[in-house]
Amino acid sequence: MPLNLANWIFPLARRLLYAFVRTRVFPQDIAELQLDPSRPVCYVLQHRRYTNLLVLASETRRLGLHPARAPLAVGSLRENRSFFFLTRPQPLAAKAKERYGHSPLLGRLVREVLAHPAADVQIVPVTILWGQAPAQQDSLLKALFAETWRPSGHFKQLLAILLHGRHTLVRFDAPLALRDLLAEDMGETQALRKLSRVLRVHFRRQREMAIGPDLSHRNTQVSALLAAPAVQAAITAAAESVAAGSVALRARRYALEIASDYSYGVVRAFELFLNWLWNRLYDGVEVRGFEAVASIAPGAGIVYVPCHRSHIDYLLLSFIILRRGLMPPHIAAGANLDIPLVGPLLRRGGAFFLRRSFKGDQLYAAVFDEYLHRMLTRGFPIEYFIEGGRSRSGRMLAPRTGLLGMTVRSYLRSHERPLYFVPVFIGYEKLIEGESFVGELAGKPKQGESLWGLLCSVRRLKDQFGKVRLSFGRPLALGAYLDADCPGWRESGPELDAAQLRRTTRDVAEELTRRINAAAVVNPINLAALALLATPKHTADEATLLRLIGHYQALLEVAAPGTAATSADAVVAYAERLGAITRIAHPLGDLLRADAAQAALLAYFRNNVLHLFALPALLACLLSHNPRLPKNRIEAAVAGLYGVLRPELFLRWSPPEIPATLDAILAVLQERGLLIDDGSMLAAPAPGSQEAAELQLLGETMRPTLERHFLTLALLQRHGSGRLTRRALEDACHLLAQRLALLYEFNAPEFSEKSLFAAVVGNIIDAGLIVENGDGLLHFDAQTVAPAEHAELLLAAEVRQAIRRIAGESGGETTPPARG
Repeated sequence: MPLNLANWIFPLARRLLYAFVRTRVFPQDIAELQLDPSRPVCYVLQHRRYTNLLVLASETRRLGLHPARAPLAVGSLRENRSFFFLTRPQPLAAKAKERYGHSPLLGRLVREVLAHPAADVQIVPVTILWGQAPAQQDSLLKALFAETWRPSGHFKQLLAILLHGRHTLVRFDAPLALRDLLAEDMGETQALRKLSRVLRVHFRRQREMAIGPDLSHRNTQVSALLAAPAVQAAITAAAESVAAGSVALRARRYALEIASDYSYGVVRAFELFLNWLWNRLYDGVEVRGFEAVASIAPGAGIVYVPCHRSHIDYLLLSFIILRRGLMPPHIAAGANLDIPLVGPLLRRGGAFFLRRSFKGDQLYAAVFDEYLHRMLTRGFPIEYFIEGGRSRSGRMLAPRTGLLGMTVRSYLRSHERPLYFVPVFIGYEKLIEGESFVGELAGKPKQGESLWGLLCSVRRLKDQFGKVRLSFGRPLALGAYLDADCPGWRESGPELDAAQLRRTTRDVAEELTRRINAAAVVNPINLAALALLATPKHTADEATLLRLIGHYQALLEVAAPGTAATSADAVVAYAERLGAITRIAHPLGDLLRADAAQAALLAYFRNNVLHLFALPALLACLLSHNPRLPKNRIEAAVAGLYGVLRPELFLRWSPPEIPATLDAILAVLQERGLLIDDGSMLAAPAPGSQEAAELQLLGETMRPTLERHFLTLALLQRHGSGRLTRRALEDACHLLAQRLALLYEFNAPEFSEKSLFAAVVGNIIDAGLIVENGDGLLHFDAQTVAPAEHAELLLAAEVRQAIRRIAGESGGETTPPARG
C-alpha cells in the first residue's frame, strides 16, 4: 500500500488501527526530549512498516509534537513529510552489501546541511515495539508472537497487532543534531554511511535494552565457544593424557550442560504465569530505584547482584525487569536445578547452569569462563547471587567471589562496553521456605536447594504473604572502580597481578554487599520483629510495643533517610493480619506476643534490617549497662567494635562517617527521651522508668551479635595462642552456642548458625587481631582482647559469666593467652 495515500484514507486507517492499539510512551514527560523549537524536527523509524507510521503520526499529534506528516523545511529544502525510514528493502537479487538502501529523504537532508552552513535539523529516532509495554498479558499465544530479532512478515505483523496492539511501546529518543554529526570535510556518501551507522547502532541498542542481544542458534554458539583459544588450550592440555577426540566431546558436553537456550516466547509465557502467581501470593510488589538502571542500560553490560532470600528471588527480579521494558537477565543457576521438565524450561528462560565447584576439572572451568566472557562482551544482562546460597538467618552472608572474579577477569580482557553491577535488596513479609529455614537453624539436615521443593509448596498458595519490596541500589561502574583501585589496569589488562586481582575482587564483593544492605527497605513485619523479639518472652503490652516501634521509625530517618513510614498502630494491625503476632485480650490491656514458631520466623525478618539499627542498638547497650559514660568513652567503645561489626553486618558507614552518624543517633535518642546529655556525660534515664526499660529493649537487638563475639574471644583466651585452627575454633563456637541456646534460652534461633561464627572468625582475622600461620594455627596477642574489654561494657554480668563458664567447660585445663 503506497505511503502517499489520499488524506481521507490515512485518518480512516489510523482510526481502524487504534481500535486494536493502546500505546505506552517513553519518556512519560515528553519535555525530557528537550527539543529546540527554533530548529525543524524529522523523525526516523527503523523499518518500513505502514502500521508504525500510523502510530508515529497519531502519537506526535496527541503529544503536541511536530506532526510526522507535516511539511518539513530545512534551509532551502522543502519536503511534504517529516519522517523517513532507516532501511529500504531492495530486490533480492541485489548484493548483500546493497540489500538495504538509504532513504532518499535522508540523502536530501544530508546534502542540504553540507551545502548550507546555517541549515540544520533535529533527527528524532522513534522505536516502536509490539508487545513490549504490557500492563497485562493474558494469553500464551501472545507470548509466542511478541517482538523478536527476526524480521516479521506481513502475516506475523498482523498477528502482532491483533495480539499485542493494546501493549505497544513507543519510545521517542533524544534528538540528534544533524550538523553535529557531520564533519566539515565530509562528502555526501561518507556522511550518509556515518549517519546510517549511528542510527543502526542506536536502534540496535534500544532493541537490546528491550529484548536482549540477537541470539544465534544454540549449536552455533556452542561451536564458537569451543573454538575460542582459551578453550582450545584447555582441550590440548587435557589431551596429553587422554585421546584428543574424547576430550573435545567432553568439552562440547560441558558447553551444552552450561549454555542457556533462550527463547523470548518462553520468557513471555513465564511472564503470564508469574503475573498470575504474584497476584495469588502477594498483595503487591513495590519497586524502588529502577530509574538508575534504565538510565545506564543503553549500550552497557549489566550484572544484577541481588541478596538471596528465596527461590522466588530470581523469578521476581526477572519479571520486574521485563515489565519495565528491559531484557530480563540470564541467571547463573546451580546445577541442582537442572532437573527434568524444570531445567529445560529454566534454560529456555535464560538460565545457564554451573556446578558448585570447578576444582579438579580445568576443562570445565575453561569452558564456563569462556561462556561467561562471551555473554558479557555481547551485552547480555547477567544475574547471580554473591552470597552463594539462600540466607537461612535473614542476614547477608559473606560474599563468595568465584563468579565475581570471573566477571572482573572478563572485563580486564575486553572492556569496550561499560559494565555495571546493580545491587538489589529484596524484602519479603513472609517466606514460602520460612519453616524449612527455621528447622535447619534448629539443627535439622539442610534441604537441597531445588525449584522442585518450591513447587511442592504449591499447597501454600492460599496463604497470605503480604507485600514484596525490590529496591535497586546504587550501581557500581567496574571501569571507574578499577581506575581508582588499580591505576594502570587498562594497560596491563588480563596480566594484572594475581594477588592484586584477588584483593580487588574481594573489595568489590564487600562493596556490593554493603550497597545491597544500603538499599534495604523496612516493612511492617521488620518493625514488629525488631520490637517484639526484644521483649521478655516475646510478649509486650500494646502501649509498650507501639512506643518501641515509634523509636525504630524515628531512628530509621538516620539509617535510611526519606523512607516512607506508616503509623505504629498500622504496623501492629498489619502484623496481626499476616499471622506474624498474636493478640491476647486482657482486662488490664491487650498483650501482643509471638509464640515459639512465630518468634523463630520473626527473627529472620528482624535480621533482614538489623544492619540499619546496629549502631543505635550498640549505643543503647552501652547506656543501659552503664548509667553514665563520658561521650569520648562511648566513641572509643563504638570505634573499637565497629572494625569487627562492619564486615559481619556489612554496614555502609565508613569509619570517618561514624562520629557524625553517632551524633545524629544520639540526637534522636535524646529527642525520644531515651538518654540525657548534660554536656560531657551521657546518662541513661532514671532506673525503673519506662524510658530506661525501653532503652534496654533497644539494646537487645544487638545482644546476640555481641554474645557471639564475646564467646569467640573467650574461647580463644581459654585455649591460648597457637593452639586452635580456624576450623576448630569455628566448630567449637558453633557447638558451644548450641549448648548456650539450649541451657539459657537465647532468643534467636540463628544465634548458633555455623556460618555466622565463621564470619566472626574471618572478620577478626581480617581486622588483624588474629594471624593464621602456615600450619593453620591461630596466633594472637594483647590487642585481641581489646574488643572483649568493650564487650564488658555491653553485656550483662550474668551473660558474661554464662559464656565464660561454658567456654571453660570446653577447654580442659586453663591455658593463659600467649603473646606474640
